[in-house]
Parts: sequence; C-alpha cells; structure tokens
Amino acid sequence: MPEPTLPKALAFDVFGTVVDWRTSVTRESAVFLERIGQDPGTAAAFADAWRRQYIAAMIGMKKSGRAFVPLDVLHREMLEATLREWSVDPGRIDEALLADWNRAWHRLDPWPDAVAGLTRLKTRFPIVTLSNGNVALLVAMARHGGLPWDAILGAEVSGAYKPDPRAYLRTAELLGIAPGELSLVAAHHGDLAAARACGLLTAYVDRPDEYGGAPAPDADYIQTWEWSATSLTDLADQLGC
Repeated sequence: MPEPTLPKALAFDVFGTVVDWRTSVTRESAVFLERIGQDPGTAAAFADAWRRQYIAAMIGMKKSGRAFVPLDVLHREMLEATLREWSVDPGRIDEALLADWNRAWHRLDPWPDAVAGLTRLKTRFPIVTLSNGNVALLVAMARHGGLPWDAILGAEVSGAYKPDPRAYLRTAELLGIAPGELSLVAAHHGDLAAARACGLLTAYVDRPDEYGGAPAPDADYIQTWEWSATSLTDLADQLGC
C-alpha cells in the first residue's frame, strides 16, 4: 500500500491516549474514599465505575437532546452517581471535598512516553487537543503533566461531544485546514472510526493498560488506520519527527 499523505496538523484524544486516567483516578480516589470512611482498597473499582458513567453519559446526552454542559459538570454528576453505587449519600459529604475529588480529572498523569512523544511531534506538526474535556480541565491537566500543546481546544469549541461530527469538523475549521489534512491521534477505535467518517486521517496509539489490562470496550470498531503505533514516540518515528 502507498504511504498516506502526511497531515498538516495532529489533533489528540487525551483521556487514555495521552494521560493514564485509571491509575491517576484510582490513586486520588483511594485518598478520598478513606476520608469518607470507605475502604480505599476499592479505589480501582471506583475509578472504573466512575469512567463507565462517562460512557453512559455520552450516550444519554445524545439520546435526550440535553443542552451542552462542560465535562466538569458531567464528571460531578457521575461522581455522585458512583458514590450512590457505593451506598454513600453525596449530600452528606462536605462540598469542598466533593469539588476537590471531582478535580482528580484535572490532575491526570501522562503516560511515560507522552511528553517526549508530543515534543517530537510538535517539531513538525501543530499539535492540539480534540477531547471531550473542557478548556479549564485540559489547561490544568497540561500544566500538571507538562503537556506541550500548541492549542487547547475543549469541547466548548464545537458545543458537542465526540463522536458527534461537529467535534471533528470544527477542529479542522479552527485550524484553517480541510478535514483530510487533519489526523486524529487516539487509543480508541470508536473515536478513530468517527473521525474517519468525517474525512480525517487516523493514527492509532496502543494503550493496553488503559483499563488495567481489561479489553477495550470499542474493539469492534477496529479498522486499518493510516498509522498504528505502540507509543507516541513510535508515532514520532513513523512521521519522521
């Protein structure tokens, strides 16, 4: 097969692709669970349950026609729902504690290859976020992890959450390029499939530990992507950076 044409810019999924949400949220949740008298040993299960709420929320937003709200708002709703699963009434927890717990998503650590890979990719391509995260969340995360973005584009820029086509097309529009000149970089086949359906190029980065070694929930969407890499530094090698 011929080599694909190089993109003019790279747009990155963030949660799971650039940062290790599960390890970070597990670590933070262990602290908060202990503070409210719950078993910190259940923190990994709590993190997984909180993330499952995210997937359900994205589907629910689309079906209900609910007006767009920032991901910080949804994360707080999901946190409270997860606490109820743990038989904990969030109304009985101090508001400052809940707010800080919700900001665990602002403090996610990058994967070990992420900063080096992004730094190399940035030498040849503009690198921006294409995430369902809101701007405040993504800015805090970038500062926490030293992520060298050229631009941080939260879901507010399109007023839509992926996999809504507006999220992908608006990002290309803001960069002043055609959809086919933008590549999404993601660890999720479903995200890449939606981007491809909008005309974007696609670069897959394998993150087998995203779910603690459990199978990814979107494996059924797998295709042959323009690029497939084991890390962001491997992708930099493939793209000549």
